[in-house]
Amino acid sequence: MSDVWIEDWLGVPRFQKYVDSCSGDRTKALALYEWNVTLGQALMRDIAHFEIGLRNAYNTAFEERWQGSSHWLLAPDSPAVTPIWRIKKDRSGLKRGSDVNYQNRRSVDAAIRGCGGVRATPGKVMAELSFGFWRHLTSSSHEKTVWVPYLHHAYPPKTNRASVDRIIGNINIVRNRIAHHEPIFDRTKIPEQEPVRIQQDLMGIFSMIAPEAAAHLAPSSAVAQVLAQRP
Repeated sequence: MSDVWIEDWLGVPRFQKYVDSCSGDRTKALALYEWNVTLGQALMRDIAHFEIGLRNAYNTAFEERWQGSSHWLLAPDSPAVTPIWRIKKDRSGLKRGSDVNYQNRRSVDAAIRGCGGVRATPGKVMAELSFGFWRHLTSSSHEKTVWVPYLHHAYPPKTNRASVDRIIGNINIVRNRIAHHEPIFDRTKIPEQEPVRIQQDLMGIFSMIAPEAAAHLAPSSAVAQVLAQRP
């Protein structure tokens, strides 16, 4: 019986990645594809719990120190959205300026509109924002305006911002690959994005910002079990 339906379903380029990983064995390739989906589901569940903990920890760190008249997410002068200009030389040597908060500002504005505009509440706006927004708050461009005055308080003393940012950035990349149904088992060229490493690093950051929640999550995570079932 022909199995061309697999390519009709998944597309030739997508399935070929799995065929190549299985040395041409199409039966094993299909099993690997199904396993990759299961692994993504298990990891996405943990990432989802982590994401909620992260944004609430960040919100608390801001709320306890923000002096503005409105919530920090709704305030136009919030360091999360106000322009931060960086001047860099392009390939031709010309200096060009860019606002590193441009995308953040667009995200917040879109979230506010989607939550009713002037009727938007902080909680609804928080829930509307993507993981990428929260990930960007620990970037180097936010060191002095966001990390030092606010977010470092969400972490244990002397936590290194760059290390946190690197880990959360990798989690975001893998999260997006899962959301777009891409392979996550084949990250050997980027060891920091291997599923087992992502899980370990995620739990490490989670234990910093919400230790009780991390302790709750750890025994129910299915990632290790699924990893052991690789075809």
